[in-house]
Amino acid sequence: MGSFLNALNPAQHDAVVHYEGPSLIIAGAGSGKTRVLTYRIAYLLEQGVAPYNILALTFTNKAADEMKERIGQLVGADKTRRLWMGTFHAVFARILRSEAQHLGFPSSFSIYDATDSKSVVKSCIKELGLDEKVYKPSSIFGRISMAKNNLITPAAYVSNANLMAADAAMRCSQTHDIYRLYAQKCRLSGAMDFDDLLLFTNILFRDFPDVLEKYRRYFRYILVDEYQDTNYAQYLIVKRLAEPERNVSVVGDDAQSIYSFRGARIENILNFRNDYPEYREYKLEENYRSTQNIVNAANSVIEKNKMRLNKTCFSRAESGEKIGVLRAYTDQEEAFMVASAIAQCAREEHRSYDEFAILYRTNAQSRVFEEALRRKNIPYRIYGGMSFYQRAEVKDMIAYLRLATNPNDSEAFKRAVQVPSRGIGDVTMERLESKAVVEEKSIYDILHHFPAEEIGLRAPAHKRLSDFMTLIGELSAQQFQCDAYDYAMEVGKRSGLLAEYYADKTPEGVARYENLEELFNSVKEFVETRKEETGEEELVTIHEYLENVALLTDMDREKKVEPKVSLMTVHSAKGLEFRYVFMVGMEESLFPGSMSIYSPEDIEEERRLFYVALTRAKYKATVSFAQSRYSWGKQTSNPPSRFLDDIDDKYLERPVNDKRRDDACSPPAKKETDSGQRPVMRTSALSRQPIPNFRPDDPALIKEGMTIEHERFGRGTVKRIEGDASNVKAVVEFETEGAKTLLLKFARLRIVSS
Repeated sequence: MGSFLNALNPAQHDAVVHYEGPSLIIAGAGSGKTRVLTYRIAYLLEQGVAPYNILALTFTNKAADEMKERIGQLVGADKTRRLWMGTFHAVFARILRSEAQHLGFPSSFSIYDATDSKSVVKSCIKELGLDEKVYKPSSIFGRISMAKNNLITPAAYVSNANLMAADAAMRCSQTHDIYRLYAQKCRLSGAMDFDDLLLFTNILFRDFPDVLEKYRRYFRYILVDEYQDTNYAQYLIVKRLAEPERNVSVVGDDAQSIYSFRGARIENILNFRNDYPEYREYKLEENYRSTQNIVNAANSVIEKNKMRLNKTCFSRAESGEKIGVLRAYTDQEEAFMVASAIAQCAREEHRSYDEFAILYRTNAQSRVFEEALRRKNIPYRIYGGMSFYQRAEVKDMIAYLRLATNPNDSEAFKRAVQVPSRGIGDVTMERLESKAVVEEKSIYDILHHFPAEEIGLRAPAHKRLSDFMTLIGELSAQQFQCDAYDYAMEVGKRSGLLAEYYADKTPEGVARYENLEELFNSVKEFVETRKEETGEEELVTIHEYLENVALLTDMDREKKVEPKVSLMTVHSAKGLEFRYVFMVGMEESLFPGSMSIYSPEDIEEERRLFYVALTRAKYKATVSFAQSRYSWGKQTSNPPSRFLDDIDDKYLERPVNDKRRDDACSPPAKKETDSGQRPVMRTSALSRQPIPNFRPDDPALIKEGMTIEHERFGRGTVKRIEGDASNVKAVVEFETEGAKTLLLKFARLRIVSS
C-alpha cells in the first residue's frame, strides 16, 4: 500500500486518501486525473469498503474498463468484480432493467440508438401529416433529446410556454405532438432511447422513494469523472443518490467544458461548492503531457474567461517549441502547408503518422486536408466515420437479435422482416403501422391479435408474415437456453441472413459477409470476457451483449489500425493526445463560429474549445489560418481568430512580417514604378496578403514563363501556352495545387511578374 501511494504527487495523494464527505477535484489537462480516480477507488477497497458500495460513473466504457483493469492490478482482480463502474447510461440501464416493472416497461426493453430514434421520429412526422422539409427528423429529435436531458416529459413540454413559443418561432409548432407520439411508440415497442435511460432513472427515483433508498444504501461512495460534461438529468441523479451521507467525489476541469450543445452544464462544476458547502477542494495543476510552452500558452488563453475556477497549470517537462503559426493565402494552400509540414517532420524526425492530428472546428473542413494528404500519399483516417455497428448488414443481424429478445420492438421488426426479402411491400407495412397506431399496440401484437381482413392484408402477405412471426416466436423461446454466441449463430442461420450474404460473391457481398463474421466474433469475445471478469460459469445472455453494443460510444468503437494521421473535430479530440497537433481554420466566423460571436457565454465556450485543442499536443502545437476561402461559391476573407491574440506573444512563433489580427487582412498599399507598371512582388507564401477586389489581366497578355496569381489556386508559373485562337489554354504549375490546364478566356489570371 505504501508503494502504491508513493506513485502520487502531493496534490494527487491528498485527493486519494481524504475520501469522506464531498470533494471537488479540479484536474487540469494531462494532470493524471484517471490515476487519481483509479487510486482513490483502490484505496477505498483497501480500507475495507465493499466493492458494491462504490459507484464510479464515466463517459465511455473504454475509460471504465481501463480503470477497472488498473484497480485490479493494484489490489487484485477479485476485488473489482462487484464494483458498480461504467458509463452513466450503462449503470442506469442496469438499474432500470431491475426496476422496469415500476415504470411499465419489460426488463428486456430495447435500447434505440440515434439511427433507430430518428427513424421513429420520421414515421411520427409522416403519421401526423407534417412536412418533413419543415419538421426535419434530425432537428426534431435534437429538440426531444434536449427536453429529456432537462427532464421535460411530453406532458410538461406542452405546458412550457417558452418551449412552445420557440417552436412557433421556428415554424415547428407541432413538435410537442411529435414528442408525444414518439414517446408512445417507444413505450409500445418496449424500447428506450439513450436520453430515456436518464429521464426514467430520475422518474424512478422521484416516484418510488423506496427504490431510491435501496440504491442509496448500495452506493455509499460515489465518484464522477468529467463532471463538467454532466447535464441536468445526470446532475440530479448524482445529487439524489449522494444523500444523506454525501460521500461524493467529482473530478473535472471547467476549462474543458465544451458540450453545451448536448446539454452539458458548466454550472454543475462551478456551483459544486454551493451544493456541498462542506466540500474539500483539490487542484491537480501539474501537466505531465505537454511541454512548458504549450501549457503556458494554454494558460494565457483560458485566463481570458470570466466563468472559471482558479488554477494555474504548469509543466516540469522541457520548454519545447513555441506555438507555430502558419499563414496561408487560400484554404487550399493552408492544407498543402500542413500536409507538407507533416511529411517533412515524419521524414526528418522519423515519426509515425499516428503521432499527428489535424483538428478543425467543423467536419466540413476536412475535405481540403484529405485532398492534400492524398496528393502526398500520407495515410489518414477520419475520426468518427461510419461505425462498424451502423453498417447495413450488421444492423440487419442486430435487428433480428433485438426482435427475438423483444418481439414488441417495432423498429427491429420493420428492418428484420425485409431481409432476406419476403415480398412484404411498403403498402403492407403502412397498413400494419397505421393499425398499430390506432390500436396503440406494437406491430407484433397487431399480427398476433387481429385477423388479416381487419388489418387490410391480402392472404399471401398475411401468410408470409405469419411464417415470420412463427420464426420469431420460436427463436424468442430459445433465448435463455444457450449463451449469447451460440444463440446469435442460431438466429443467423434460421433467419436466412448468413445464407443470404454468403450467396453474394461480389466484392461488396464478400465484405458484408466478413462484417457479419466480425460481428459474431465480437459476441464470442464478449462472452469469454464476461466470464473472465465475473469468474463464474453463468450463462452470458444475448440481452447482455445487445446492451453492451447499444451503449458503446464512438471512442469505444475505435480500433487500432496502421499508423495514420488523425483528422477530427476538436470535440472528438477531447480525451486524446498526440505528439504533433495542427489546429486549422483559425479564422473569425470559423473558430469562433459565426453563431457564437454575439454571446459572451458562447465565446467563452469557444475559447475553452480552443484550450482543449492546444492541450492535446504533447510536443508541438501549430495553428493555421487562410486569408481567403470559398463560401457558397464566393471567395471570402475573414480576420484571423481572436484566440490567436489570446496567446501571449512570448509563446508564439509567428511567420516573418506577420501582423496582428486587426490589420492582418487589410489591403496592401498600392505601389507603382515610374513607368506605371506593376512591380515584382517578392513576398513569401506565409506573408502574402489577400487580394481585395481581385482584377484579372487581359488573357492576351499572359505569356510563357510569367508568374501569375489565381483567385483560388494562388501563385504559379505559366509553363506552356497551347490551343487555337478561340480556345487558348495555359498550362500553369501552381505552388500549392500542382499543374493545371486552364482556358485563358475564363481563367481570370493576374500577372505578378514577367
